[in-house]
Amino acid sequence: NHSVGILQHPDGTVLKQLQPPPRGPREQEFYNKVYDSDCCDSILLELREYLPKYFGVWSPPTAPNDTYLKLEDVTRKFNKPCIMDVKIGQKSYDPYASAEKIQQQVSKYPLMEEIGFLVLGMRVYHVSSDSYETQNQHYGRSLTKETVKDGISKFFHSGYCLRKDVVAASIQKVEKILEWFEGQTQLNFYASSLLFVYEGSCQATTVRLGDVTLAEKRRVPKGLLSGGDVLEYNNNINVINSTENGKIEASVNKGLSKFYALHKKACSKRHHSQLSLKVENSEQDNVWKTSTCITQEHLNGNVLPQLEKVFYHVPAETKESANVEVRMIDFAHVFPSNTKDEGYIYGLKNLITVLQNILDN
Repeated sequence: NHSVGILQHPDGTVLKQLQPPPRGPREQEFYNKVYDSDCCDSILLELREYLPKYFGVWSPPTAPNDTYLKLEDVTRKFNKPCIMDVKIGQKSYDPYASAEKIQQQVSKYPLMEEIGFLVLGMRVYHVSSDSYETQNQHYGRSLTKETVKDGISKFFHSGYCLRKDVVAASIQKVEKILEWFEGQTQLNFYASSLLFVYEGSCQATTVRLGDVTLAEKRRVPKGLLSGGDVLEYNNNINVINSTENGKIEASVNKGLSKFYALHKKACSKRHHSQLSLKVENSEQDNVWKTSTCITQEHLNGNVLPQLEKVFYHVPAETKESANVEVRMIDFAHVFPSNTKDEGYIYGLKNLITVLQNILDN
């Protein structure tokens, strides 16, 4: 469209070209106000938690009249970032928009007022094919009340399974932003978005389940340990020693065939009594030991199809474990107010409902 998109600066920030007046100066003024070093307004100070960090403006030496907003790159810490941009609110035009502008915006997505949000685009990493699937704004505009749930759930699908841990973590983040909006009457936001980012690769992610810590290093579907505890599991797995406080770490490096062989052997030695995984860690080696936990019936027959049934989804209990960012972006249409931003609140609540439905169903 003959315009400059988001650029990456060598220092790890991103550069967003300032839009023409009045939009660009309005967005710059918003960032300057929120990130003013003398700011002591608790509402604005809390708002910083939900925005990309702001580092002022920047101009290239070769084009000093070109101005860019210098912002935190929210995706930088991720190996395979999955990204979704969702415009929030019942109106994508501000109170000063002309009749022509209003008509133009409404015609783009007539359901905006009813649904309260619009998916502007997404990029999802599929572990199964080691590739990205991309959807643009036309995809979002095609979604109806009946299809919006499935349309958004596509963002949380790895190619193998639905990332329920990411959905749950996203709900928590959006709820925090909703709490902020419920408590402020200073600002109204129009045509502003939420940026969702999560780690698509399973490498170097850590999952905490109660007292169990699991280190996930490859594509890891989910397995059942005992008493409802969940064990991250793949064709290669090893459980290594618990830490001093009793937490268990699981990492991927032992063959599954050996895993079964060890268990069957142990089961035979113990006259088919109940088994469990106990852990022993030494500098020399890591050894499987058995106690009482996994019953013999789990080892009988073709166990893989049975395991796949329970491995398919990550349970909601892992919601705090997922590496997820949800940030507010795009502030060219932010205006002072003395009332709650009901349109934005409406959109957040509807989005939370859709995410919760994805999680529950």
